[in-house]
Amino acid sequence: MAWTDVLLLLATGFFAGFINTIAGGGSLVAMPLLIFMGLPSVEANASNRVAIFVQNMFSVQGFRSKGVSMFPFAFHLAIPAIIGAIIGANLAVDISGKLFNRLLAIIMLVVIVLTVFKPYLTKHRLVENLSRKSRIASIITFFFIGIYGGFIQAGVGFLIIATLTGIHGLGMAKTNSVKVFVILCYTAVALTIFILGDHVRWEYGLILAAGNSAGAWISSRWSVGKDDKWIRIILIITVLALAIKLWFFG
Repeated sequence: MAWTDVLLLLATGFFAGFINTIAGGGSLVAMPLLIFMGLPSVEANASNRVAIFVQNMFSVQGFRSKGVSMFPFAFHLAIPAIIGAIIGANLAVDISGKLFNRLLAIIMLVVIVLTVFKPYLTKHRLVENLSRKSRIASIITFFFIGIYGGFIQAGVGFLIIATLTGIHGLGMAKTNSVKVFVILCYTAVALTIFILGDHVRWEYGLILAAGNSAGAWISSRWSVGKDDKWIRIILIITVLALAIKLWFFG
């Protein structure tokens, strides 16, 4: 691997880790890059999980260092997500590369819409709701989020934010702390499935992980109480360009 590829992976990983922690969508940049660097779609998907796993280890610790934690609530949501991820990861192993690329391009465009309009965020003051009924609704929802996350990962952060703010009325700091913990848990299972199938390209995944971890640690500590406006603008431009390239040239 050329040193320019290493630098590109590190820079992309840093950006992906940073935006993954404060909102989501980092994999929409990382996975197309891996595909454009010559990895088959399933290997790009699998190798990206190495970075996602390591990144979220740093993110969880970063939120804890700032005193932001939602245990055991986060653990209760992680269990159905793990079960769903087992299903999703096995589906990802069997899908054709061309179909995967087309699905990824479509998802990227959908995420742009979510990023622009942010329909998952309420405009009025959030009121926390951790009632038994709301917890059951989230447990069911997180099972399906786990399937999606295990399958493709890209944009899953937006689904988690929508669930936690919409059902439970959590603020963004608590929402993101739950998000990174749940993703860490189900990614461990999904990554194991990809490893057993020998789909992980470790040299790509570990370099990307180094960048992701740095971005996640900085973002998890910086993002508490901050506005993500400019990050979203950069994400929109980047993802739109990559989606067009992936659809027509991927």
